[in-house]
Amino acid sequence: MSALELWPIGNCQVSGLIDTSGALVWGCVPRVDGDPTFCALLRGPEGQDAGTWRFELENQVSVTQRYSRNTPILITRLEDERGGAVEVIDFCPRFQRSNRTYRPVAYARIVRPVAGSPRIRTVLTPMSGYGAQLAPTTRGSNHIRYLVERNTLRLTTNAPVGYVLDERYYRLEGAQHFFLGPDEAFDGDIEHQLESMLRHTGDYWRLWVRGLATPLDWQDAVIRAAITLKLCQHEETGAIVAALTTSIPEAPGSQRNWDYRYCWIRDAYYTVQALNHLGALDVLEKYLAYLRNIVDDAEGGAIQPLYAVSGGREIIEWEVPDLAGYRGMGPVRIGNAAYYQVQNDCYGQIVLPAIQAFSDQRLLRIATKEDFASLEQVGEMAWKTHDQPDAGLWELRTRTAVHTYSSVMSWAACDRLANAAEFLGLEDRAAIWRERAATVRKNIDEHAWHEVDGPDFDDGGAGGHYAATFGGSQLDASLLQMVELRYLEADDPRSRATLQAVQKALRRGEHMLRYDSEDDFGLPETAFNICTFWLIEALHRSGEDEEARRLFEAMLDHRTQSGLLSEDMDFETGELWGNFPQTYSLVGIINCAGQLSRSWRDWR
Repeated sequence: MSALELWPIGNCQVSGLIDTSGALVWGCVPRVDGDPTFCALLRGPEGQDAGTWRFELENQVSVTQRYSRNTPILITRLEDERGGAVEVIDFCPRFQRSNRTYRPVAYARIVRPVAGSPRIRTVLTPMSGYGAQLAPTTRGSNHIRYLVERNTLRLTTNAPVGYVLDERYYRLEGAQHFFLGPDEAFDGDIEHQLESMLRHTGDYWRLWVRGLATPLDWQDAVIRAAITLKLCQHEETGAIVAALTTSIPEAPGSQRNWDYRYCWIRDAYYTVQALNHLGALDVLEKYLAYLRNIVDDAEGGAIQPLYAVSGGREIIEWEVPDLAGYRGMGPVRIGNAAYYQVQNDCYGQIVLPAIQAFSDQRLLRIATKEDFASLEQVGEMAWKTHDQPDAGLWELRTRTAVHTYSSVMSWAACDRLANAAEFLGLEDRAAIWRERAATVRKNIDEHAWHEVDGPDFDDGGAGGHYAATFGGSQLDASLLQMVELRYLEADDPRSRATLQAVQKALRRGEHMLRYDSEDDFGLPETAFNICTFWLIEALHRSGEDEEARRLFEAMLDHRTQSGLLSEDMDFETGELWGNFPQTYSLVGIINCAGQLSRSWRDWR
């Protein structure tokens, strides 16, 4: 079992992670990049009694957990040594109310006795100021106020308030309902209201899943990944965060502890691409609105690699003094200095998802010629920077190079703009972008191709392989994306040669490194999960379906009990590391399942 056994809940406004004891150990208020009111996950082994919300069963002997089918509603069953049992139902309300989506900054929990005479206690210890102090409390007749940094949360409950404050055990003789949300008087009977919210929230998610175009095989894995990807969207703005957490290290004690609660243009591109394959156009439409605002605010078309979920540009990185870190492995970082890096692939990752809006008649808003003119500003930057050094998609902090992946993304931007111009009848613009795409391709083929001549490398007559950088010889896993981006055909000898070279250099058993050279923190110690999925896709496209399916099944076996993956994995032990749940990794599940699954037609 991975130590990262966590169960996400959320409503696209607020989210939380529940651990294997049923405790809420991570949750930020008032949104995903806010103050971690529930921060026990990062308080280290000695700090688990603060920054948590859990229900403890007296003389407890077992815990089982599951999601309600096709929802992010979590059901945790606690059993005691005398046969007593309770169920804890966790969810964040989300449903249509008064002709709009009701998704409050709130956590709802229902505790029901299901066997025997169970005795429970409630431990509710939210914190304020990034783990600096316990939130001060004030008490009402049926509620408790928690004064969190810049916010006040109110717990409304039909449980005895004194028992909650005193953390006292008592017999649970009927269902008890807890709603921790805005500091507002709760309208109506708490039991009736929460039971109604639970039903409506379940109905919302089941109807959303019903609209997904899932593959025949691995449906449960795809559905769980899709639900969780949707939870990673901040619906108010349309931003999609890379993960719900910060500072879970990529490897033990590595100092590779980064804050992923922001919208990386790259990660969001892959997310909407995967959900688009399933027909989840609601996520795409909201993200396109977010992109239009990013493009409008861009100075001269220049795009940052990442933005705050609000669309804000500045994301100052700092280390939290009051949190020890995941399993005591600090530092805990808030913010991410990568926002001021130069990463030239982001221009292509703005253009590629935006192109669909010009031709997809299902969308509520079809893009216009004015939108195309605005998008061309981003394309101009892709054209200007296609052969310029950058930090690359792996965000190297101390050196730059002309990265092949960035250049291929620039080529893709020019190529897709030419396609859109043709669709809009703008023949002169199409010709310009087509010519630019050809020039970028010529530069890539001249400068990124590495000649190899030796008995240990059978390149099928290709003469070498593509390298990670212009003029270089080293490899990275992003080269496997050249076929996905339509730069190469899968049967092109250059593609096969590069696949062979990348596997030889970076494959570790059933896993893939992103690169094998030293970076700012030394040699990589763990595999990068999305790179393993890229390998699976590349093997499938090259006709090696048996091996691709074997590796895919192996990756599915490494998922948590909640059916999810983090960013990284120890390629020897299979232990998960890195921020969780990682959108990149969930994208890999969806894409590979779609490509490797049998056809519905075959089954029927």
